[in-house]
Amino acid sequence: MNDHQHDAPTTRMPRVTDPDPQDRTAPLGRPVTAPAHAAAPEPDRTGGPAEPAPEAPTPTLLEQMGGVTGIVASSIPVVVFVLVNVLADLTTALYAAVGAGVLVLVWRLVRRDPVMPAISGLLGVGVCALVASRTGEARGFYLPGLLYSGALGVVALVSIVARWPLAGVIWHGINGHGTEWRANPHLVRAYGWATAVWAATFLAKVVVQGGLYLADSETWLGVARLAMGYPLTGVAILATILIVRRAERSRPAATA
Repeated sequence: MNDHQHDAPTTRMPRVTDPDPQDRTAPLGRPVTAPAHAAAPEPDRTGGPAEPAPEAPTPTLLEQMGGVTGIVASSIPVVVFVLVNVLADLTTALYAAVGAGVLVLVWRLVRRDPVMPAISGLLGVGVCALVASRTGEARGFYLPGLLYSGALGVVALVSIVARWPLAGVIWHGINGHGTEWRANPHLVRAYGWATAVWAATFLAKVVVQGGLYLADSETWLGVARLAMGYPLTGVAILATILIVRRAERSRPAATA
């Protein structure tokens, strides 16, 4: 009996370890993906501080204005009014100018560009068209622009006296800088000269276009509005850049 017990074969099967799920293959030889409940890699438990998410850069003033393209597009309604008023009548010119402003706004919406320049341009054209329609004169279209240029000229002069030169405020606003430049008297003085250039530009528009307005020369007033627009603005911008660059180059010597 004991001999039979020792000679009986064992029924215990050896344990086979389950292979890696990534190594198994399904029928037709397709790999079997790991189950959804498979263990995910453990997060880093070193206890170190979590890295802060990078902050989105603050858009500069120029970017908020739609860049150079947005600034140019905002002046298209004025160009349309000047041309149509010469070729047709006042009513047609007013409708054409407002229509051009609406088209510019739609164009920027389709392109998903900043729409603030187009909206401000459309509002400006609306005000000019309202004044022209109320007065019944084409020269009324240019009256808000004359008043606006005069106001900017006065503000520029006041900013120089208050030692907050407008050119410095706008320049550092466009480039996304702060107001540290005001701690340097050399830079404040340089921006004061640049602001004086802008004040002269605004006041020159008032003198020339104001004289044409009083002379009731609406055609030449429109021509002067265009001729003294971007050309004078370009000269003022160039002068500002030259003055600012010169001031920045000499800044270490002034602060030493």
